[in-house]
Amino acid sequence: MDTQQRIKQIVDENTVVLFMKGNAQFPMCGFSGRAVQILNACGLNKFKTVNVLDDDEIRQGIKDFSNWPTIPQLYVKGEFIGGADIMMEMYEKGELQQLFAQA
Repeated sequence: MDTQQRIKQIVDENTVVLFMKGNAQFPMCGFSGRAVQILNACGLNKFKTVNVLDDDEIRQGIKDFSNWPTIPQLYVKGEFIGGADIMMEMYEKGELQQLFAQA
């Protein structure tokens, strides 16, 4: 299975997936940490995280998969939502909470 297929499988099999540096318990960069805080603030305590630092193919592959240059990246129900800045913007508008209520 190639990297793009692996990523697609992860995204398809999990309702909420955060590709990040580190994991939810130990984020390895400020943006990843902020993304986890936003998800927690939305009341999500269970979501899939993928540590891109553990796998160089995933680290580069996720950027190609989403056509988005930065990590973290959030996917909900197979759909690319965005990175930490977009998550924060959506959270402040209440859009992220609505998205999770529907998921």
